[in-house]
Amino acid sequence: MADRPSTPPLQATHTSGGVERSPLTPEQVKQIEINRLKAKALRNQRETEARQHNTGSSLQRSSSSNVAAGQKRAHSAISTSSIPATQRDARSKEPERNGSFRPLDEIQPARNFTKFVDYDFSKMTDTKGGFLTAEDDPHNRQLHAPNQEEKPAHMTLKEWERHQLLRSLRDQKAGPYEPGLSVLKKEDNKVCKECGTLEIDWKWEDVFGCAVCNGCKEKFPEKYSLLTKTEAKEDYLLTDPELRDEELLPHLERPNPHKSTWNNMMLFLRYQVEEYAFTKKWGSAEALDEEFNKRESGKKKRKEDKFKSKLQELKKKTRVEAYRRSRQAGGGGGEFGDEISKGGKHNHVWGRPVQNEEGLEVKTCIECGMEVEELEF
Repeated sequence: MADRPSTPPLQATHTSGGVERSPLTPEQVKQIEINRLKAKALRNQRETEARQHNTGSSLQRSSSSNVAAGQKRAHSAISTSSIPATQRDARSKEPERNGSFRPLDEIQPARNFTKFVDYDFSKMTDTKGGFLTAEDDPHNRQLHAPNQEEKPAHMTLKEWERHQLLRSLRDQKAGPYEPGLSVLKKEDNKVCKECGTLEIDWKWEDVFGCAVCNGCKEKFPEKYSLLTKTEAKEDYLLTDPELRDEELLPHLERPNPHKSTWNNMMLFLRYQVEEYAFTKKWGSAEALDEEFNKRESGKKKRKEDKFKSKLQELKKKTRVEAYRRSRQAGGGGGEFGDEISKGGKHNHVWGRPVQNEEGLEVKTCIECGMEVEELEF
């Protein structure tokens, strides 16, 4: 015990108030020495455990201050190749049972943000009445139906283009989807009604029931040209119910060229429209022309009558104003009921009503010459 260094006892010092401290007793000095030895032994034990268990870089930085001066740390103490199981790593995507821990999964939102909902806009559907997700309405078929216009996630761009091409050929019945021809039963094969070729437009045959080839469609535009819905209504005087009846007049739908969000354009075959209008509805082309001229004349007459009525109203409004302006300018006359030559009131003496050029009955005062239109109800 003589060679062991010991803590010297504190010397008595003077405080600021001038009162001397009493020296430590032997029991207090002994207790201080015991506490110092316990702390030193605990520090050595922790350093030994850290070297044995290969602590990570974070523990090494926290314990680097405990290494004695002049001592070299082991390579395992500063190596980051082996990460201890107790270290938290938010970047790890492994489950907690494999030794990793994701603290972001356990973080709860603050009380003010508990009503906040985070939506994935890539999974939303534009229903023309709001953007909804499939989770909002699990029983809605429109939301759960696959969108045919968007590329699926499992397809590449090249595969999606090939899929679009095959779907277009399937709709047009062209290429590999063109109906086959039978060599054994030639009478069952459909041929062009104009030239007799076997290469007909199968899309037109499916929609219009007309077997014609592409060459004859361009060669005879007066029969096989397509009419829009507006042209069929204005030129052939057909109604909306007649044009919407597919059994009566089949039509081909195409996207609207003016705006993609508008309704599809309805195209009709010219000779089918003329056949229905001339034979079934109006009887002949001359009857259709008569009906067209009759409607045009009636439309013109209604327009003229409307113009005349507005002109008569304008004359009635401006006639009194013109008379009043002429009186103020010194042209004679007076207001209604005034006498022209005498100082009293003037009583009009009306003559018999006479019909003027416009077909209206007009009465004229014999004394002042004032004219008034008379309407009989």
